[in-house]
Amino acid sequence: MDGMQIALPIVGIVAAAAATFYAVSFAEIREKSFRELEESEYEDGGGFRPSPSSRERRARRKAKKTSNT
Repeated sequence: MDGMQIALPIVGIVAAAAATFYAVSFAEIREKSFRELEESEYEDGGGFRPSPSSRERRARRKAKKTSNT
């Protein structure tokens, strides 16, 4: 038997196992982050807001200008 005939299936099995491991790991990380996001929504009393809206930014800038003068 040629060494390649034995090595190729073993390499394929190891590659499939590695891909499965990473897929499961990333799925668990994503699930955990969603769980933490939901918990933070309940603690803050509001929804998830990654950044203020343009209207809020404009209002803050205007308030800063009026308070400085």
